[in-house]
Amino acid sequence: MVELLVCIDVEDLERGIEFYARGFGLALGPRRGAGWVELSGARVPVMLIANPAGSRPSAAIAAIRHYGRHWTPVHLDFVVADLTAAVARLRALGATHEGDIEVRAWNSIAYMADPWGNGFDLIQLPPSV
Repeated sequence: MVELLVCIDVEDLERGIEFYARGFGLALGPRRGAGWVELSGARVPVMLIANPAGSRPSAAIAAIRHYGRHWTPVHLDFVVADLTAAVARLRALGATHEGDIEVRAWNSIAYMADPWGNGFDLIQLPPSV
């Protein structure tokens, strides 16, 4: 079986721990080094990795990290029980809510970004029938 880790670059590790632990109810797990910590409580471990703005993600490319809002086709969807409460909690911790909550037949969704510009969605599923 393949093991999957979700790794999120943050500029400030302690603030990242506060945001993701308090915002999503994740628990602080092992510290893997000075700038790397595991958070548990999701069905997949969430790893926060401290990397400064302006650093290169790979020696093979010229791009540099920035923490302004950015988009990637690979993103996180967090399933929550109360979408309105989750949006409020995360905004209080520094998240940006982009637009309004969208209510659709199969779910309700809030488009968000963490304090480092990493986009994620909050999803509330309808009750099972």
